[in-house]
Amino acid sequence: MEKKSSLRLAGLPVNIFLAAAVIVIAAMFMGKLPKGMIGAFASMMVIGAIMAFIGDRTPVVKDYLGGAPIVAIFGTAFLVYYKIMPEATIENITTFMKGGGFLNFYIAALITGSILGMNSKLLVMAGARYAAPLIAGVITSFAFAGIVGGIMGYGWREGILHIAMPIMGGGMGAGAVPMSQIYSKFFGTDPAPILSILIPALALGNVFSIVAAGLLDKLGKARPELTGNGQLMQGFEFQQDIEEVPDIKLMGAGMLMSCAFFVLGGILNKFIPAIHSYALMIISVALCKIAGIIPEEVEKGANQWYKFIARNLTMALLVGIGVAYTNLGDVINAISVQYIVLVAVVVFGAIVGSGFVGKLVGFNPVESAITAGLCMANMGGTGDVAVLSASNRMELMPFAQISSRLGGALILIIASILLPIIG
Repeated sequence: MEKKSSLRLAGLPVNIFLAAAVIVIAAMFMGKLPKGMIGAFASMMVIGAIMAFIGDRTPVVKDYLGGAPIVAIFGTAFLVYYKIMPEATIENITTFMKGGGFLNFYIAALITGSILGMNSKLLVMAGARYAAPLIAGVITSFAFAGIVGGIMGYGWREGILHIAMPIMGGGMGAGAVPMSQIYSKFFGTDPAPILSILIPALALGNVFSIVAAGLLDKLGKARPELTGNGQLMQGFEFQQDIEEVPDIKLMGAGMLMSCAFFVLGGILNKFIPAIHSYALMIISVALCKIAGIIPEEVEKGANQWYKFIARNLTMALLVGIGVAYTNLGDVINAISVQYIVLVAVVVFGAIVGSGFVGKLVGFNPVESAITAGLCMANMGGTGDVAVLSASNRMELMPFAQISSRLGGALILIIASILLPIIG
């Protein structure tokens, strides 16, 4: 039981939040909510905090289905689908997300800050040896999805693009959401129906990944020769980065850097139109990080800005996704027995590929399958925690971060390259 004094919603004490929520919700239903940024932020943050409270406390949902993020998206989509949310609020949020560019603003902060803020040792190591099992897991999962999708009549292209790609794509904000933008640009359609197909795969993939993590833990106990009991490879240990005090000026610099890299991605896309601007942005940030051309304090600023955005505005963004990009009817129609089987097959493929190739490069198969496989197939950061908890291997978090950050970014690049070939 939580103490009233410790419980907070959107960072506010409960009584203060309730007062703010009553004001905002009353304005929504009275038609007095301001248009533009203020009204959009107010409604999205209030609804997001309520959905997060529900999602983080609902059994099964919080442990297996992704918790707050999934409830924020589908809960809000429910409010829209059944016309509970006022139409004026829906229009304002939709305009803010699409025309106002809030989605791009969030993604820019997420990509720039997460990559520039990575431990350099981890980044170098990822490119050296860890990349092999990670890529193997991706290839195997794609192959399994294509083969089984074709056999079951779902379609081999659809199996790869609709099921495997979002599952292996690094979560919601840095995975399925920008992926839907890449798809929509290629196919010349609205991203909303595409996202409604991708999100269920992401949620179900998270469920299967967590269950599989527990089974891999049991496999390690039954077959001790397959596991390092939490150690990926002898000598591969990293010190955790020290938590730094946020610097407001540096955060401002980080905001500018994230915007600049986003603009750079757009410029490069003019010369390399076959690759989406998001993918080009990721490549640019990663190259700058590896080359060490950005001052350390600016990297810190970008990382602090990303953490500020992620911590304070993620739930608001997910509410916006539920309103502007998720059609509950399309989601329901997308789920079938074929769909569920394909999700399971993709997760199994990630385990097989990463575990087998991990062993070839000297990793312990169980740990390799968990980090390079399941932490690619789960739902980003929250999925990493759930998977590592289920497998009793929280010490593998640095490697899980590589999968979620760089692995997820890799999938966006692959999506941008693969679409013209098989789309």
